[in-house]
Amino acid sequence: MGEIRYVSGDEAFAQGIRLAKPQVISAYPITPQTIVVERLADMVEDGSLDSKFVHVESEHSAMMTAMGASAMGARAFTATSSQGLLYMAECLTYVSGGRFPIVMMNANRATALPWSIYGDHRDSLSQLDSGWIQIYVEDAQESLDMALEAYRLAENEDVRLPVMINLDGFILTHTYEAVDIPSEEEISGFLKPRDTWDKLDLDNPVSMAFTVGPELNEEFNLLHHKASLAAIKELENIDAEYAKLTGRSYGGAVSGYLTEDAEYILITMGSISGLVRDTVDELRSEGVKAGVLKIRMIRPFPTDELLKHLGNAIAIGTLEKDISFGYEGTVYTNVNSALHKGRNFADSYDFIGGIGGRDISKEIIRECFTVMINQETDRLVRFVGLEVEDDVR
Repeated sequence: MGEIRYVSGDEAFAQGIRLAKPQVISAYPITPQTIVVERLADMVEDGSLDSKFVHVESEHSAMMTAMGASAMGARAFTATSSQGLLYMAECLTYVSGGRFPIVMMNANRATALPWSIYGDHRDSLSQLDSGWIQIYVEDAQESLDMALEAYRLAENEDVRLPVMINLDGFILTHTYEAVDIPSEEEISGFLKPRDTWDKLDLDNPVSMAFTVGPELNEEFNLLHHKASLAAIKELENIDAEYAKLTGRSYGGAVSGYLTEDAEYILITMGSISGLVRDTVDELRSEGVKAGVLKIRMIRPFPTDELLKHLGNAIAIGTLEKDISFGYEGTVYTNVNSALHKGRNFADSYDFIGGIGGRDISKEIIRECFTVMINQETDRLVRFVGLEVEDDVR
């Protein structure tokens, strides 16, 4: 065990980045992410982190600075949130297509309009097609640990893709918890300095970020796709290795709780997962075979891993903080596709809540299970927690 500190999710993540020892940090502030780069600036200033801290003029510049550093073979980090993520969206496909293994923290926050500083998942889920690996964490400890695991994943030779770690804005970024911060000795050897052939080097020149015409463009996209799929198994391997060092494991791309015999399963992402587990415990004590499945990695989408947990379910609900206007929640779309591929014909429901930071209470979670138990299939897409009944079908 390392040092126990009482820190926020933002501060925990910054401690993880300190241990990962990035050589370049490109920083631009935006609520509720700012604390991450502020703490990293403190570490660079006091000498506890040997890194080049670059205060750029925008999120667009933050991503391009990280890409330039990565192209030179450096380990690079940046962080953002909401409109900042959307502002750098043009750069995301450059980074992923160029196979630059950057790690970025995104503090999930609602997108405008209406303007809000509070959290949902609409910012990051809007970028699922950017080619980045996307991972969602539940608490401050997982935030710290995934900062380290993310670099191992990004820099894996079979992957070589950027990783976006998502923390729920305020609910996680600003909530203080007791966190075990590993010592450098404890994780010695887990994450070695970056060493790659894929960099700008006068002695060993390579062509990077080049133009490819129609005759080969699809082939490059296929390679990108295969590398992304490889990340599912690699994350599981990396997590198992990390568990041997720290005693902490997060289960790879998904994490199930009481799903083995569950008849009613609620699928979650991020910080709400803990409250759903508590609710499941209560329902179990009342004789209801309830379970919860937490999606940790949504890109690549872990179809096979998800299906392993859902085989005995009568009904499956997706509780998500997102809406693809005019259709349904994006997570639900992905889950339903997986169910179809696995020929799982359980009733499925989309519960949309937490938009703009609205609270999701234990009573709302119980309501989701009640809908599944009663087989209320008249409305498969439901906005939960509203003061008035919605009529979305």
